[in-house]
Amino acid sequence: MSQLPDLEAWAIFAKVAETGSFAKAATELGLSQPTVSKALTRLETRLKTTLFHRTSRRMSLTATGQACLERASRILEEGEAVEAEVGEQSKTLRGPIRIAAPMSFGLAHLAPALPAFMQEHPEVTLDLNFSDELIDMVAGGFDIALRISSLPDSSLLARRLCNVRLLLVGAPAYFEAHGRPQHPRDLATHRALRYVHARAGEAWRFHHRTRGEFSQVVPAAMRVNNADGLVPALQAGLGLAMQPEFLVWEDLRDGVVETVMPDWQAAPIALHIVSPPGRAKPARVRKLVDYLAAHFAAAPWAAAAAS
Repeated sequence: MSQLPDLEAWAIFAKVAETGSFAKAATELGLSQPTVSKALTRLETRLKTTLFHRTSRRMSLTATGQACLERASRILEEGEAVEAEVGEQSKTLRGPIRIAAPMSFGLAHLAPALPAFMQEHPEVTLDLNFSDELIDMVAGGFDIALRISSLPDSSLLARRLCNVRLLLVGAPAYFEAHGRPQHPRDLATHRALRYVHARAGEAWRFHHRTRGEFSQVVPAAMRVNNADGLVPALQAGLGLAMQPEFLVWEDLRDGVVETVMPDWQAAPIALHIVSPPGRAKPARVRKLVDYLAAHFAAAPWAAAAAS
């Protein structure tokens, strides 16, 4: 009879590789350090090879260990996921959810959406990280992240929630002082208030249904790493900005800013929820994803983008 695989040892190996330390792995797994060490020795004896290079100061994966890591990590993840799934079959969801989101959107729209979910599921704990930097979900241990872009090809699993329009806007005072551009080439003589994390780079790109594509670099009067930082200068009439509609829809409604060049549209983007690959989402995470999908589909700026 063939011998059953040592699934416990493989899971321990994956945790040691993840943490880079026998002691850290033992702490996270709730085991003693000798138990972790014996499991690795047992596995290496069975495989007749070494999985880690060990010195007094550090440890690193051998070539064999590196080749085994992806499948071992799946064993650990699937075991954790099935236990979480069974544990959440009861009516009450419980456990942590780690979420990443862009700063402006997270503060203005994600954070206000969460109290209702928290009240409905009081035993679910939320750990939020707001940053406009593109975070590494796997390294950061995130369950889900909100991304607002024309999502490039990646290994992440994505669910599209709603469209987001990018609008070229300025204050009435700006247009009175500098005129209204009619064509993207006119922007060369205007002043840009620029968000530095825009995927399009320095040029603003537009599409016209009959005239095709056109891009134009606009001299920057201000650069910021968070789009909310543009709002005071924008409202003061000190430049034009390419802003997502969720940031400016109320100012547009109230006449504080106005759109310009309506026949020229910026490339479409969308709000997505992404999650790491190869990992079954616990019920509490699936519940939050469904909740956020319904919530943002009904947002006034999302409805405007859909129309």
